[in-house]
Amino acid sequence: MTTTSMTIEELRVLIAGVLETEPEEVTDDTHFAHELDIDSLLMLEISTRVETACGVPENAVATSGATTLTELHAFLTSKLTPEPPASPLIRPRPLSEPAARLFLLHHAGGSHLLYRGWTQHFPEDWELCLLEAPGRGNLQALPLIDDCDQLVDYFHTTIAPLLNRPFGFFGHSMGALIAYQLTRRLLREGGPLPTWLGMSAYGAPQGEAAADSSPHLMADDELRGWLRSGGGTPPQLLDNDDVWLKFAPVFRSDFKLVDTWTPPLSPEPLPVPLTAFAGRRDKLIGEDRLLAWRALTTNFLGLERYDGDHFYLMDHQQPLAGAITAAMRSAAP
Repeated sequence: MTTTSMTIEELRVLIAGVLETEPEEVTDDTHFAHELDIDSLLMLEISTRVETACGVPENAVATSGATTLTELHAFLTSKLTPEPPASPLIRPRPLSEPAARLFLLHHAGGSHLLYRGWTQHFPEDWELCLLEAPGRGNLQALPLIDDCDQLVDYFHTTIAPLLNRPFGFFGHSMGALIAYQLTRRLLREGGPLPTWLGMSAYGAPQGEAAADSSPHLMADDELRGWLRSGGGTPPQLLDNDDVWLKFAPVFRSDFKLVDTWTPPLSPEPLPVPLTAFAGRRDKLIGEDRLLAWRALTTNFLGLERYDGDHFYLMDHQQPLAGAITAAMRSAAP
């Protein structure tokens, strides 16, 4: 059985093609048997083509009892399984009742592939849930989201059914911002809260939007140079004009989300334990901004530093996973 659908117009064109007539001749209520003068051989040909196009079993059309286009379309619709919408949630090791769930959120211009291979470093009874923003991977056909609140809404709808187990958020760069805002939303709505938050390579929000840089407004050459200096972006993406043209809209959309987000003026500290993470050679975020998370949580668990730049985590999967596991366990009630 196919996972695609067929509209009544597509069906009309298909039948008209067999009959070598114009589609408008095949009206919705025209009876196949006599009004269109379809003999048994033509009906067999129609059945074969429809069954092939829709993926329904052989002879299904002939045995359906449909005598008009409307009836045939209704029959096919009942037999077809709609293609499930692409999901922003990737679960490399799905578990029905995990001891804990860890939601991982990627950086600007990135995807869930940032966390490829992480599952093997965590306890076997933990479920890792990788979140992917629209416009990349399996969601490439969906429009990009360049507004923080809209992306938070999108992810919240996805993860809400999975918050029935102890869970934590770990976000890298832009992903940390989304994790922070997701937590604030859950708190505001009285929903279940994460047992722990991991803020990676992203400074605590200031009282007003930072004015030091706005990558989404940079000219192409400037933006490519800025990304190159930050590390982590593959040279083949930045150096190949054709590849860059494909991915530049994703970078600009994500950077716009970060650049245009308005921080809360006087945010209440989150009643959630929080750990900050960063690379020692990260040129994009200073230590003071990382330590400023202390004021935005009732339980600051410290700043973890690793060798590397803004994308330090790519070289420290195992020790980072160990630190996250220990932090979540220590924060569990």
